[in-house]
Amino acid sequence: MKLAAIVPARDEEAEIVACLESLAWAGRRVVFLDRRTVDNTAALARQAGAEVLEATFEDFAQFHNEAMAQVEAEWVFFVDADERVTPELALEVQGVLAAGGPEVLWWVPRHNIIFGRLTRGAGWYPDYQARLLRRARVRWERPVHEVAVADGPEGYLQHPLIHYNYTDLADFMARQERYTTIDAAILGAQGVRPRFYSPYSQAMRHFWWRFVTLRGWQDGLHGLRLSLLMAYYEAVKYRKLARMGA
Repeated sequence: MKLAAIVPARDEEAEIVACLESLAWAGRRVVFLDRRTVDNTAALARQAGAEVLEATFEDFAQFHNEAMAQVEAEWVFFVDADERVTPELALEVQGVLAAGGPEVLWWVPRHNIIFGRLTRGAGWYPDYQARLLRRARVRWERPVHEVAVADGPEGYLQHPLIHYNYTDLADFMARQERYTTIDAAILGAQGVRPRFYSPYSQAMRHFWWRFVTLRGWQDGLHGLRLSLLMAYYEAVKYRKLARMGA
């Protein structure tokens, strides 16, 4: 089979059906399920006509590599459960595959819906993600914020995925607590040693980067709020890093 759409998932019963419906055009749809799942994701996926495969989750790169090892297809298209593929993007994917170009990896932009609002500044657009991969030519690395490493040419699609990102402040805070713990551990493993002022200086630097350099201001108060939140959690990350070295 030329293309298989893969949806990595854990406890996604609220999202999985709509996601799979947006992938109805794909020749094969596979929900790659984290074995820690306790909800009805698997049953709903099967009812929607998708295959369900399971694997033990160790980290994000491992999980994506395992999915590509189990799902035999020339190309794989990764879509998260909280994302939707528009008809325009579906046609574009089909078009580049039919063209048979030299690319082995295609990056896809995303429209991020955060707190119910389309967010175009502060680094949230174009937010390119490595999603369409020639299976034998790409491998994933890094345990979180995983990186696709390709051994051939790469390309960029034009039509975006729709990403229903953070639903509310509680969702944002819960995920940032997890991400900052992981990112602090990565910095520690790289030998980064913060000074006493690092949480504050990094927070100010990060706010300027998000709000000014990445044009968070264009989203008005919404952009200001997100830039402040991201700056705060940059400080949290460096506080956690400092505690690791204590």
